[in-house]
Amino acid sequence: MLARGAMNRDAAHWAAVEEATELLHEERFHEALQVLRDVIRADPGNPYAFFFLGQALYEVGELQPARDAYRAVLRLAPEHLGARVSLIHVLRKLGETRDAVSEGLAALEQAPTDGDVLYALGLAYLARGDNVAARRHLEAFLRANPELETRIEVEGLLAAMEGPGPANDEN
Repeated sequence: MLARGAMNRDAAHWAAVEEATELLHEERFHEALQVLRDVIRADPGNPYAFFFLGQALYEVGELQPARDAYRAVLRLAPEHLGARVSLIHVLRKLGETRDAVSEGLAALEQAPTDGDVLYALGLAYLARGDNVAARRHLEAFLRANPELETRIEVEGLLAAMEGPGPANDEN
């Protein structure tokens, strides 16, 4: 349990990003970026500001700065699972698959049955070319009862990993 001072600080951190989160929900990403940068200038120890900065940067296609923002979150709040999962996806998209898998394994230690972790780690392994590990984590993800759209995507990935076979031949 957090001490009262830590709880107050956490509440203040959340309050500081409230306007930015509203802007993100409204898909006003550039405005949110400005607000978040102002929050960080005022309090560079606010992990939520860095997390939402990463989200906004990702949405505008700034993957390297998003990566850096998620890493800043993890320096401030090493147990922030959402930041770690987001970092896995960004690292994978940047082609930094070794780091993506490493972050995925750290997330897996923290939350071994979390669907978001299993999905991100499975995709990281797939991007790295390790189909055996990718399959293991993606199948575990499916057992976590994901949303239909993501389930269909992962089932398609798993089927593609099998390649052509008797059931997939057109002959």
